[in-house]
Amino acid sequence: MDKLNVDVFNAFEGDWALVTAGVRGDYNTMTIGWGGLGTLWSRPAATVYVKKNRYTHEFMEKNDWFTVSFFPAEYRKALGYLGSHSGRDGDKVAASGLTPVYLENAVTFREASVTLLCRKMYAHDFDVAKVPPSVADDYYKTEPPHTVYVGEVVEILK
Repeated sequence: MDKLNVDVFNAFEGDWALVTAGVRGDYNTMTIGWGGLGTLWSRPAATVYVKKNRYTHEFMEKNDWFTVSFFPAEYRKALGYLGSHSGRDGDKVAASGLTPVYLENAVTFREASVTLLCRKMYAHDFDVAKVPPSVADDYYKTEPPHTVYVGEVVEILK
């Protein structure tokens, strides 16, 4: 597997990324500002967080594969659009101007500078009772908790 050279502390929150689950004809994507890259169970891993009320959550639950795609700064407007519109309401990918690329088990985008192809290894919902009160008040007072998804990075696509 190729090496991945990214600023891990800025790749998600600063630059944003897309998490995409599903296959051609049945997928959804959303912009994420939280995530992590590292190692779990001696495997390269990507961790993403998706709220249960997001349409993408349904696709993360029913699929064993997902992608995490990073983009050059020139696509920030498209990522902003994808993060603020729901795929339930129409073809938001077409409206964003990004071009889907269909893999065997997943979807990425031609404009991505790097995509991590991930096989889901683990998932669980945040236990809000174990989240510090100041964080819970900021993020979970009126919203459902996130589901944490950890995927084994099986391929790095450039």
